[in-house]
Amino acid sequence: MNYKKSKMFLLLSVLTLVSCNLSQSVVAKPPQQQNLQTTPSPLPSQPNASDLPTSLSYKIETYDSQIMGASRTYGVSLPPDYEQNPKRSYPVIFLLHGGHGNATDWFVENKGQALKTLKQLYITGKLPPSIIITPDGNDKRGSSPYRDPEYIDGPNGKISTALGDELVKVVQSRYRTIQNPDFWAIGGLSSGGWGAVNVGLHNWNHFSILFSHSGYFQDKSGPTNSPIIYIKTIPLQAQKRLRIYLDSGKSDIEEIEEGQKFSQVLAKLKIYHLFREFPGGHTWQYWREHLADSLTFVGEQFKLSEIAHQADNQSLNFKK
Repeated sequence: MNYKKSKMFLLLSVLTLVSCNLSQSVVAKPPQQQNLQTTPSPLPSQPNASDLPTSLSYKIETYDSQIMGASRTYGVSLPPDYEQNPKRSYPVIFLLHGGHGNATDWFVENKGQALKTLKQLYITGKLPPSIIITPDGNDKRGSSPYRDPEYIDGPNGKISTALGDELVKVVQSRYRTIQNPDFWAIGGLSSGGWGAVNVGLHNWNHFSILFSHSGYFQDKSGPTNSPIIYIKTIPLQAQKRLRIYLDSGKSDIEEIEEGQKFSQVLAKLKIYHLFREFPGGHTWQYWREHLADSLTFVGEQFKLSEIAHQADNQSLNFKK
């Protein structure tokens, strides 16, 4: 068996194993990621369970945003072995909050409880240890129970660019990240689910993996910020690199319809994606429960990217 055939056999074998865990709408094969980083850092190994209770935590950080003209905040949870491995780089996952939310939503006990989910995924090996970032997604007007965040470049601030480009560069400068976009994911819930897909599509040079819980995909601000329309305008090569996860609770009738329509568009474009429906509604209980599903999908994509990059590096060595 020649090298190219053996590489393809390896990838197809892994994809077969991954697909056994997926349900609902899946289209196309995960793309073979471009070698944007000649020798990407290997994904970190799984931490010992005994290390997690004391080392898995989060804190709120600030940075000066030139784009927003103000100090901004984000939450960050570093991998449990981050300090013990000063030469290791890590994948990055952005989690966006929904309406009337802030940078702590995904972490606090009465809402996202993300640390519990991360701990379990790290222990079971479903997600490689990653840098988790929870940005403040509110515009210049701040948070309000009477409106959703506007994850767009609009009259109240260029939030899409502030999160999808400026904050990405801040994170890259402050932490040891694998800078290849194949190891960067962005997701969220409700309006943050729409926001994650919208920000990700406008910044496809930074993110390859997008995920949405109970999100919508057509925004009142117009087609530029409606992923169901805008995704058709991004370069074909960028479309091929995307991997997208969607889910909604069966009680969320409008969000289910939005997800189904978006899934149909993705299928026509042959963009690799997964759309799932679960019992439940538009609640934190639902989002807490199914964060594990989206992050498991993210973990699978990280691992496939690593295999593809290792195969590319072996191919380079083989040619030499």
